[in-house]
Amino acid sequence: MENNIMAIVMAAGKGTRMKSKKSKLVQKIFGKEVVKRAVENAKNAGVNDIVAVVGYQKEEVMAVLGDTVKYAFQEDMMGTGHAVLMAKEYLQGKKGKVLVLNGDVPLIRPKTLNKLIEKSIENKEYATLLTAIYDNPKGYGRIIRDEGGNVLAIVEEKDTTDEQKEIKEINAGIYCFDIEELLSALDKIKPNNAQGEYYITDVIGIMNKKGLKTGAVVVEDNTEILGINDRIQLEMLTKVLQMRINTEHMKNGVTIEDVNTTYIYDDVKIGMDTVIHPNTTIKSDVEIGEDCEIGPNAYIREGCKLANNVKIGNFVEIKKAIIGEGTKVPHFIYLGDCEVGEKCNIGCGTITCNYDGFHKSKTIIGNHSFIGSNSNLVAPVNIGNETFIAAGSTITDDVPDYALAIARQRQTNKEDWNKK
Repeated sequence: MENNIMAIVMAAGKGTRMKSKKSKLVQKIFGKEVVKRAVENAKNAGVNDIVAVVGYQKEEVMAVLGDTVKYAFQEDMMGTGHAVLMAKEYLQGKKGKVLVLNGDVPLIRPKTLNKLIEKSIENKEYATLLTAIYDNPKGYGRIIRDEGGNVLAIVEEKDTTDEQKEIKEINAGIYCFDIEELLSALDKIKPNNAQGEYYITDVIGIMNKKGLKTGAVVVEDNTEILGINDRIQLEMLTKVLQMRINTEHMKNGVTIEDVNTTYIYDDVKIGMDTVIHPNTTIKSDVEIGEDCEIGPNAYIREGCKLANNVKIGNFVEIKKAIIGEGTKVPHFIYLGDCEVGEKCNIGCGTITCNYDGFHKSKTIIGNHSFIGSNSNLVAPVNIGNETFIAAGSTITDDVPDYALAIARQRQTNKEDWNKK
């Protein structure tokens, strides 16, 4: 039984068209590096034994991936086949399957990778590749099939004949190989092409000549195989992921009034019948309950947990905030590093002063409390249940239950002062 599944992520490219001091692989989409997304997609498909092939600006890539993967090094950029060959030491002596992925293709769904692996195992294919149908296939390697539909070879664009250029099925650059036969084929590939490079695609032809079965899976959504070479493509993939995430939340019962101006990051949970108004950003690791109202122009940062029936209004920023059921945070407010109880009302202009220049401190507000407008809550501070903070107060000491706290200078009127 084949149960050893590995992955090789090719992450050695230069990406000079990005026009950046940083590697294209560490550019971020929704706060997460491109190469990290590629690796996490493999992990979410159940593959934990992963080798990243690094080269150009490898220190940056390794800093992002850390010890979540093993590393192989490709110092000379001599093609995809050469990149995989650099990971040879991790393949030797093993049996099973190995996925080969591109580090700059971050939106492949784990379920698509699972489908590739499952077909390869169930059909006993020695190479199973992911393909796509493009109306305009220019620039992509073409899939050459026999009359029975079996994959015979992949021909790169620069090596195609005029007849082959008309083929609309293209190579997506993602593969599942039998480990032992991949090693055997890698020893046979030659740089006999227009680029003088070692193509991983030549492995398909080598396996077919040997009489080994090969096949393909056609991807259902062509956006999954989009890669990144410049900032235009980076923005395009960001938009694709934005729509993908927003669509899933809407399918689960969340109202998003404007999907184009709503940015919801990965790993966000939102309860049904919650409404997200335009120009709202919700970062990762946020949980929002049911029947909440968020925005417009709201910024929900990491680590926030909102109970049911919470109102977060316009121009509100919250970070690492736990907000109790029925609480209203209506407008022009910053709440950071805090816990707010149930059915509180936070007045306009209120802020938790959570940072003293060296340390972050916490503010705790009890249930049914009213925080008057333009209040400064200087952490660390505890405000009890059913308290009332007078507008314009700067609170530096704890406030007991049921108390009214006033922390401002008494008003003085100088009559006729302005006549002078």
